[in-house]
Amino acid sequence: MQVTFRILRYNPEKDSEPHFQDYTLSDVSPTDRVLDVLHRIKWEMDGTLTFRRSCAHGMCGSDGMKVNGQNALACAMLLKNLNLKRPIVIEPLPFLPIIKDLVVDMTSFFRKYELVKPYLMPKEAPPSDGTEYRVSQESVELIMESTKCIMCACCSTSCPSLWSDENFLGPAALLKAYRFVFDPRDGAQQERLAVANTTDGIWRCRTIFNCTEVCPKEIPITRHLSDLKRVLVSS
Repeated sequence: MQVTFRILRYNPEKDSEPHFQDYTLSDVSPTDRVLDVLHRIKWEMDGTLTFRRSCAHGMCGSDGMKVNGQNALACAMLLKNLNLKRPIVIEPLPFLPIIKDLVVDMTSFFRKYELVKPYLMPKEAPPSDGTEYRVSQESVELIMESTKCIMCACCSTSCPSLWSDENFLGPAALLKAYRFVFDPRDGAQQERLAVANTTDGIWRCRTIFNCTEVCPKEIPITRHLSDLKRVLVSS
């Protein structure tokens, strides 16, 4: 099966602005992933093509990009789920500065992630007998979905609120805040809520659901952010 892939290319050392370049492969399979195609193009057709990837199994989040207008992981998207009668358009994640081709600068994304202090700050010392902290099943279920986040940035870069305000923390950072605010072992709830309860925090969320729609781990991000709002209103 012959399919054309239209990839946004940009080399800051040579190009004045990004441009599209077409690559046509004549023997692709519907069960191939977008990442498989990118590998073939790079290895067999154009070694200058640049993109990120690591585990290639949907766990590291490094190969987030925009495919046919929607953010996704290249390693998790099968060609059979795309319209193969038209060129498949592959672009870097939106909003973030392009370093080269499909590689974007994640500095601002991780800076906001660090603002919520994404690590456990226990409110009490570990059990003296060497056992683990005891957490109820109900408490685990509250945070289980949010712990699946792989920081791929698909959610944040699909958020119109972030497009209009570059200082907005974004869904990924706020989801991480939720994860620890609702963790009964953590003792920094008020500190994290203070970060979320700012002009550029949770109240910039307009409940648009873009983040939930594109999340490759199928996390109901918008619902969790609404729960975070409820905590702030009631506190």
